[in-house]
Amino acid sequence: MNISADAVKQLRERTGAGMMECKKALVEANGDLEAAAEAMRKSGLAKADKKASRVAAEGTIVAELAADGRSGVLVEVNCETDFVARQDDFQAFAKDVAKAALASGATDVEPLLAQTGPDGVTFEERRRALIAKIGENIGVRRLARVTAPDVLGSYLHGTRIGALVALKGGDAALAKDLAMHVAAINPAYLDANAVPQAELAKEREIQAAKAATEATGKPAEVVAKMVEGRIRKYLAEITLVGQPFVKDDTVTVEKLLKKADASVAGFVRLEVGAGIEKKQENFAEEVMAQVKGAEKR
Repeated sequence: MNISADAVKQLRERTGAGMMECKKALVEANGDLEAAAEAMRKSGLAKADKKASRVAAEGTIVAELAADGRSGVLVEVNCETDFVARQDDFQAFAKDVAKAALASGATDVEPLLAQTGPDGVTFEERRRALIAKIGENIGVRRLARVTAPDVLGSYLHGTRIGALVALKGGDAALAKDLAMHVAAINPAYLDANAVPQAELAKEREIQAAKAATEATGKPAEVVAKMVEGRIRKYLAEITLVGQPFVKDDTVTVEKLLKKADASVAGFVRLEVGAGIEKKQENFAEEVMAQVKGAEKR
């Protein structure tokens, strides 16, 4: 069957697929553009399902802020390789997802993916179509939303780490500096009150056992003071307000906030692939396995 170049061009524009794949789909659909597009969409869904089990630990963090400067979102979109993470199609998809997340007020990934974009296609359909086009597993993994009483600070470290900090009081410069601090130092909690009691009790138990061993024969009150001192140091390390400020380690974040008559209402930090178990590749072992396999033939 003779398929015109214009028909192939139209299908390529609609699907983003390669020229030969589009021509093949049109031949199988007897030149019916709509039928070819539908068949390719179904084929893309099947390809996406096949790749769903593959580890996608690379990707990008995208921040989107409201015009009033008081609310924003961070979105993590993943792929399998850093090469794909830098591609324009992947980055455009991630940015569109973040914009939709901010505009819709979404707080979870699943309902966000079910939303329809300006083109009438859901983000889940776009995600699957992108998998079919690029050939890697792609997923929207996390969405974080922060709203500030007064001012919101954001900071992106390249495309791999993002942070938002909400302030009561203070100004935009302070909020941005603290977002930079959160991105760089990665505090686990805001302050001592935010640390779970079970975690604190476990740390106290560990420090008490260490102090008892190191301070054998010393009065109980001395051992108790050693434990409390170490707990204070531990809390300073894991809490935002207790940490030395990243741009001036002679002052803590707490002192910086007091000077500005401000307080942190909340913060969030996302890092690409954090918590995903990556497959460890051993290049030497891989080469030797290929050599041994060739010898057996």
